[in-house]
Amino acid sequence: MFSHISSRLRLTIAAAAVVSAAVALAAPAQAAPTGPSAPAAPTSTREVTGTQATTGTWAAGTRAYLVITAPGATASAQTAVTANGGTVFAAYDAIGVIVAHSTSASFAATMRGVSGVQQVGATRTSDVPADAYSPALPANPTQSATTLTESNRWDMTQIKADQAWAVSTGSASVKVGVLDTGVDDQHQDIAPNFNAADSASCAYGKADTRAGAWRDVGTHGTHVAGTIAAAKNGKGVIGVAPGVRISSVRIAEPTSSLFFAENTICGFVWAGDHGFKVTNNSYYTDPWQFNCPDNVDQAAIIEGVRRAQAYAEGKGSLQVAAAGNSNYDLANKTTDSESPNDSTPVTRTITNACIDIPTELPGVVTVAAQASGGAKASYSNFGNGVIDVAAPGGDGATQVYSTLPGGKYGNMSGTSMASPHVTGVAALIASANPTYTPADIRAALATQANDKACPSDTRCQGTTAKNGFFGEGAVDALKAVGGSTTPPTGPYFENLNDVTIVDNATVESSIAVTGVTGNAPATLKVGVDIKHTYRGDLVLTLVAPDGTVYPLEDFANSDSADDVLKTYTVNASSEVANGTWKLRVQDIASQDTGRVDAWNLTF
Repeated sequence: MFSHISSRLRLTIAAAAVVSAAVALAAPAQAAPTGPSAPAAPTSTREVTGTQATTGTWAAGTRAYLVITAPGATASAQTAVTANGGTVFAAYDAIGVIVAHSTSASFAATMRGVSGVQQVGATRTSDVPADAYSPALPANPTQSATTLTESNRWDMTQIKADQAWAVSTGSASVKVGVLDTGVDDQHQDIAPNFNAADSASCAYGKADTRAGAWRDVGTHGTHVAGTIAAAKNGKGVIGVAPGVRISSVRIAEPTSSLFFAENTICGFVWAGDHGFKVTNNSYYTDPWQFNCPDNVDQAAIIEGVRRAQAYAEGKGSLQVAAAGNSNYDLANKTTDSESPNDSTPVTRTITNACIDIPTELPGVVTVAAQASGGAKASYSNFGNGVIDVAAPGGDGATQVYSTLPGGKYGNMSGTSMASPHVTGVAALIASANPTYTPADIRAALATQANDKACPSDTRCQGTTAKNGFFGEGAVDALKAVGGSTTPPTGPYFENLNDVTIVDNATVESSIAVTGVTGNAPATLKVGVDIKHTYRGDLVLTLVAPDGTVYPLEDFANSDSADDVLKTYTVNASSEVANGTWKLRVQDIASQDTGRVDAWNLTF
């Protein structure tokens, strides 16, 4: 059965079935017909790694536990772990969480009686794999070149990302973390924006910083990463925020692809310590679809992951999470039949006190999925007061097209695909507003979202402004960058002739303006399309017919992103409109070059 896949990875069954086929190099793959039922190393935390860990050697029957103390007070509890038949696998002192291993059936009960220990809970109902003690590096797939060129996709036009790129593609100073199955950092559409220095594996609950440990053990994380920030490089696809930086924190374990609590804790602490402005979380924390506070093990899971998320948020990181694909009302929980998914699931009665982690943790942005027409995707979870915003996730034959490992591309559907659209919009908000806190970004996502009224479906509760299917509404990338849906309406002039940009030199491209009466407007629009392999080298100015220079942008020297595709607004009201206007491009460094591909003026 695949029921656990539909929720855990927030990826629909239909999409899971077609991933292997949806690896087109020349054209988007199409989903097979499935019918309507188808979608169903942190220094401040005293992390114990490598030779510091007291893990010893693996033994059959090893189980993992969270041992929770007051923050900053794990030292004595670590001693107690070893004294009571356990080993310390990792410790996050700043949040008071220890990841312990033991083969003793009485370990948890014994540790609960230790002074200073607040909670102890098993994180799984299966054994810790031997791989945890000597993890194998994921494969580095052979890359296939693509003949695909970028084109507008339904999901990007639905959130106006294609219009947003003309204003801003995001800032390279904004780091986005993909907490998932890993990311293929060598992919032609991801490599330009990949940040290896802040990438790692958190599988098993301890950071592994070896090169390549962050790579994909499936396909899911690479697809998510492409939706967020695939480069605007003329190849394949474009992400929502193609100018930001992507880091991979692999929290899925190989073979099982499960995301246990200790892995999520490690990922959130890593995100906080490494300056991730936003993280994407398209999964639930295994093995429980819902964690219930009246269960001693699940209560510890709730508390441990909650503390890690609060730690990350306190460090300036906003978490965005997928709502899930069971068409389930998260505001009216009654049963859970998918847990535990690492052994034998059972059907149990639950209440709203039981929560989906990390989706329902305080501060996390919960995302529902929309179909291509804007309706709620048939599989998407919902819930009045639970869903924050909505975004394209695909449904039926219309899926979300993005990157796959090995330089490939393919279609998937799910709230897994909706969440990275919101993460990308959040990254654009952070780019436009560098001082924004996570709370500020959350608020902006809500206020900028376009209201979506409930359909004629009694399950959708709430108002047009906020309801259980769409939350605050559908996210809007154009609003995120301060853009307007109203296009310029004045006389338009364009130069499509390429001008080569040479290292350490200044070049100009000219436009002759005629037939415009009087002066230029106070809102002269200057559209710029420059292809360049390191835009931090560039200084852009507009030169009026009388020689007056209007600065457009001096890119930060550290801005390593490719290309400039932006529209600038210039107050040129003191200039006579008619005459020869020039775009002046100065390249102030060596090695990287490019060209002025096109530019335009709208009066």
